[in-house]
Amino acid sequence: MVRELLGGAGLFWRGVRMWGTRPRLMLLGAVPALIVAAVYGTGLVVLAVNSPGLAEWATPFADGWDEPWRSIVRVSAALALVAAGVLLVVFTFTAITLAVGDVFYERIWRASEETLGEAPDEASGGFWRLLLRGIGTGLRILVLTLGVALLLFVVGLIPLLGPILSPVLAAVFGGWVLALELTGFAFDARGLTLRDRRRMLGARRARTLGFGILCYLTFLIPLGAVLAMPSAVVGATLLARDAIGPNTQTGRHPEG
Repeated sequence: MVRELLGGAGLFWRGVRMWGTRPRLMLLGAVPALIVAAVYGTGLVVLAVNSPGLAEWATPFADGWDEPWRSIVRVSAALALVAAGVLLVVFTFTAITLAVGDVFYERIWRASEETLGEAPDEASGGFWRLLLRGIGTGLRILVLTLGVALLLFVVGLIPLLGPILSPVLAAVFGGWVLALELTGFAFDARGLTLRDRRRMLGARRARTLGFGILCYLTFLIPLGAVLAMPSAVVGATLLARDAIGPNTQTGRHPEG
């Protein structure tokens, strides 16, 4: 399991190494991430500043409690709100950035596939069908993410233990969601559905989480997502090909 986790994390670093072989293409992929990150960074600051007030609003049941329990619960609630908010931000950031920079990221994905060998044909189904399928997939993942974000908030209310469990669970689930989202190019091009994606990645859960969690943590670093997003697309291509089957593994890796 540990080997698989490290192997998944290694896929992300293989994507990072592509900056050395295709810097112009990777730089183009950083542009849409930079635009979206500027908006989201402002939102995260606003959430952090207002989290104490939001925590007080969300825990009226603690108004009559004695100290220090009232403060412990509300600090836990504030941290839980931030953890749940960060999870939603990471998911929506990835979805919006992929949408805004679709042309650039598809070029990065295609270059990765061609370098690896046995690249799939252009995605079948026409523009509108593929668009509707992508929107449907995104909405299903978003509903699941909202449910988990609510669960994280409830877990975060547990005094002392909640503030530790909430961000850990957010990183694990956030990593899984990122892996699902970022492998979309490779799976969609092969006519595979979200159910197929979940099943195939689930068969390699430790490797998938190793890749996704490292992406999630990197995205939390200021401006980390800007440089990491193109690398994550490359790493997700490697992950998807590994999950889809051994007959896609011929050829050399994108880093050369």
